[in-house]
Amino acid sequence: MSAQAEPDPTTLRVLPWLVAVGLFMEHLDISILNTAIPVIAEDMGITALSLKAVLTSYTLALAIFIPVSGWVADRYGTRRVFRTAVAVFTIGSLLCGLSTNLPMLIASRFIQGVGGSMMVPVGRIALIRAYPRSRMLAMMNYVVIPALIAPLVGPFIGGSIVHLFPWRTIFLVNIPIGLAGWWMIRRHMPDFRDTAETPLDRIGMVLFGAGIALLSYVLEVFGEHSWPPMGIAFLFATSIVLLIGYRMHARHTAHPLLYMRLFAVRTFRIPVIGGFITRLGVGGMPFLLPLLYQIGLGYSPLEAGLLTTPLAVAAIGMKIMSRGLLARYGHRQVLLWNTWLLGACIMLYALVDTRTPVSIIVLLSLLQGLFSSLQFTCMNSLTYADVDDERASEASSIASTAQQLALSFGVAVASLVAALFLDHIPQSDRSAYIGGLHHTFLVLGGFTIVSGLLFRGLRRMDGANVSHFMLRQEAVA
Repeated sequence: MSAQAEPDPTTLRVLPWLVAVGLFMEHLDISILNTAIPVIAEDMGITALSLKAVLTSYTLALAIFIPVSGWVADRYGTRRVFRTAVAVFTIGSLLCGLSTNLPMLIASRFIQGVGGSMMVPVGRIALIRAYPRSRMLAMMNYVVIPALIAPLVGPFIGGSIVHLFPWRTIFLVNIPIGLAGWWMIRRHMPDFRDTAETPLDRIGMVLFGAGIALLSYVLEVFGEHSWPPMGIAFLFATSIVLLIGYRMHARHTAHPLLYMRLFAVRTFRIPVIGGFITRLGVGGMPFLLPLLYQIGLGYSPLEAGLLTTPLAVAAIGMKIMSRGLLARYGHRQVLLWNTWLLGACIMLYALVDTRTPVSIIVLLSLLQGLFSSLQFTCMNSLTYADVDDERASEASSIASTAQQLALSFGVAVASLVAALFLDHIPQSDRSAYIGGLHHTFLVLGGFTIVSGLLFRGLRRMDGANVSHFMLRQEAVA
């Protein structure tokens, strides 16, 4: 498959850092933007919930273009594609910083998403092909730990910037990072590619991309009084027809956009589908928490940002502990229990009000960081446990598409649920606003708990080649 020989030791040392650069840029941008949402909304004279389009436009671009990332990487090589992706993301960041109105900001975020759609999955493809499965969990944790520094410093940077400078400055932070990453990729990124040069499924790309775009738009505008119910119902039905059309098309084409036959692999199917549903509940939290802290509790953007910092600290700590937990209990037990604990943690935010001590909020943030980090580590590592190297690109495309769709839909679902409880409640009525958010946390947390039932389909030894669970059991015996 690969047109390049085995990577040299220097490349193997540098490669995780290159992939981490892409992750760092994405996470930094998201964490900074989430902190600044109330400030941007006030400056533009709109409600904070109306800014969900700025978040969903980015993840929508990811969902549309990630499916072709595997084909593009195989055709043009991981080095060229990864480098181009970083450049497009950096240009998108500059355009966001120059935006003068909401439509321009949404369009610029979409351009960022086009770049981001290639960065993470192509970097993951390079990791899968460069390292054996026995080292995959360690490498993924190694890559993610530097990326988790972004949520650690992002809220503080975002809060400080919107306090001292115009909010548009938050997008310019990525530019020097992108330039440095672009230079490093040219020197050290391995150039894996597929010499077979399979054709691009253009029909599948149109059917899937149009269906997902329409479905995401329906979720965004659902509940808005400017849209008649019949119009929304028509768009929803059209999106479903397009997606069903893609499913039928994929069954009868030799090289489909998304290689759906991978779903026959249990250790791929369950974490992808289960992870999608779990992320629908978790994905809206970064959008909702700034609303709770700034609009509900009256904290400044900087203070609200600092309240989310413990989440990133805990996530980094869990990346270090997750290998031991998986080796001791295995993927099935960890995913079952951790999903329920994660849902319960989300529901506990329904107890936070103006009388809640900061120490309790910090504790909740720590717990959410621990459970979220362990959840994503388990799902991501299990996804590739039994996938052959020849299918690494297809697996990465499907898994990354599902993740980004879930995060996009998660923001839309969280916004929709919040809108139902916050309807006709002015932001100046803090008590009522907090109460509406409390109901939203209960719904999202309950949804997350129910999603844990999907992981019951796993078997005890699933993922043992990644977690070393079997070796641990043999040593105990």
